[in-house]
Amino acid sequence: MKLVVMSDLHLVAPGETSMGLDTAARLETAVAAVNARYADFDLLVLAGDLADLGQRAAYERLQEIVAKVTIPVVITLGNHDDRPTFVSVFGPANPETGKIDHVIDLQGYRIIVLDSSEPGRVDGVLTAVQLDWLRTQLETDRPVVVILHHNANALHIEADTIKLLDEMPFIEALKTHDDIRQVIAGHVHLTSTALHHGLPFTTLAGGHYSVDFN
Repeated sequence: MKLVVMSDLHLVAPGETSMGLDTAARLETAVAAVNARYADFDLLVLAGDLADLGQRAAYERLQEIVAKVTIPVVITLGNHDDRPTFVSVFGPANPETGKIDHVIDLQGYRIIVLDSSEPGRVDGVLTAVQLDWLRTQLETDRPVVVILHHNANALHIEADTIKLLDEMPFIEALKTHDDIRQVIAGHVHLTSTALHHGLPFTTLAGGHYSVDFN
C-alpha cells in the first residue's frame, strides 16, 4: 500500500494570499507532482487545515484543484476549517459521528481518517462518539494506519499547548489493536517521527509553510 498525505493547505479566496503565499498555487504544484510521480499510489489523504479562514470560496478552489488528482482522495478537517461550510461544498459528514471521519480498506490495510477539529478551539478534540466509532473500526485483523489533523504526542515545543486535548482515551483506543503501523498528523507544520506509548507517531511539514524545532 502506498499513501500520499498532505496537511495544512490553508487555501484562501481567489485574489488573496495567506502570510504572503499563494497557497492555491502551492497545492497545484503538489497535485502536479502527485500525478507525475505517484500515479501508482493508492490514496491521497488531505489531513486538515484545508482553508485558512473556512471560506466557501476556499473550499470551492480546493474542489477544483482536487478534481485534477488522478488517484483517490480522502479529506478531513483541521482547526482552521469550518465544518458546515465544508459540508455545503463537499457533502455530508459521517452519519455515525457527525464529523468528517472515514474508514478505507485498501491493499490489505485499514486506513482510519479522523476529524479532530472542534468549533471554537485550536487544540484537537475526539468526541466520545468518535472514540467509540474508532474502537469499532479497530476490530479488524488488518494492519491499521490512522490519520488526523492534530498531533497527540508532545513535541516539546510551544505548539504542545494546541495538540490533541486529552490524548489518553485516543491512545487507549489505539492500543485495542495490536498492529498500528502509523499515526500521522499535520497541524504543527514540521516533520517528526517517534514512538509514543509504544505507538509510531509522525507529524508532517505544512503545504502552506514549514517550521523547525528552533
